[in-house]
Amino acid sequence: MRSADILLLAAAFLLSAAITGLIRIYAQRANLLDVPNQRSSHEVSTPRGGGLGIVIVTLGAAVVLWATGRLESETVVALVLGGGMIATIGFADDHSHVSSGWRFLVQIIAASIAVTTLGGLPEIQFGSKVVDLGFVGDLLAIFFMVWFTNAFNFMDGIDGIAASEAAFIALGALVASAAGTAVGIPLGVLAAASLGFLVWNWPPAKIFLGDVGSAFLGFTLIVLAIRATDDAAMSVWPWLILAGVFIVDATVTLITRMFLRQNWLSAHRNHAYQKASRRFGSHLPVTLGVLVLNVVWLLPLAIAAARLPQHGWWLTFAAWIPLVGLSFWLGGGRPEAN
Repeated sequence: MRSADILLLAAAFLLSAAITGLIRIYAQRANLLDVPNQRSSHEVSTPRGGGLGIVIVTLGAAVVLWATGRLESETVVALVLGGGMIATIGFADDHSHVSSGWRFLVQIIAASIAVTTLGGLPEIQFGSKVVDLGFVGDLLAIFFMVWFTNAFNFMDGIDGIAASEAAFIALGALVASAAGTAVGIPLGVLAAASLGFLVWNWPPAKIFLGDVGSAFLGFTLIVLAIRATDDAAMSVWPWLILAGVFIVDATVTLITRMFLRQNWLSAHRNHAYQKASRRFGSHLPVTLGVLVLNVVWLLPLAIAAARLPQHGWWLTFAAWIPLVGLSFWLGGGRPEAN
């Protein structure tokens, strides 16, 4: 890594922490607070919208990298235009509630722009076969981008979990095989900005990401994943493994709520990680537990899937099965007993 890159990552960390601190002051003065209610996992009114610092740093770095010839225009458009749309609607929702319909529409448009600009879903390797899903694959990519954007928002319910997950996925991808590729530095910047935000968000949190941050993180990670996969730096499987905790918890919870005929669009606190935090009586053990699970279980499997892409599909299956069992054991999606 060049000295200029190290300086860029250090600047991303410091700027993110500094901007988040300023946003915290603004949010307190503007009464932009998350007030605890029966669906909350926190007990103290806390400023929100701190994820704007991550947005500013990440998109600013993308423009700088493009201007210096280190990031191609397609990726910058997907990040700045698509990610900017996601952050803008999230910022508006943090300040004044925006209907789910409008948010969903903006997410579909942003995802369509990103996937089209990036050239669609890259080929996927299943065993010895490499499959090009064509237009169907592009639709699947848009669907998954929208789903993961919302999943990151759903999973941002306890202190430190979403920003640390974003940092882990980005750093895990670098370790697996994305370092030195076109998305290597953007992944590093995203991780550094997320860690800078964690200075304020680590349990007990002094500010929350807000929709502006959580949705942006989910969207941006998928943009970088598609770009890395298209560059043949990584197959899709390591990315699915690295994001396993969030994908599995969000999916199991949603399917369970639909099966039980609950209003699955309504706010709740029945994710597996939220129930775990109530069992422990604290956010910190759960956030740390997820990090340990990521590093000890998912990262080695992601590295294996990157080295052996022909075995990626069953390594992903193997990585997810224990997570599914853990989510069911914790009662993900099931209502609390009266």
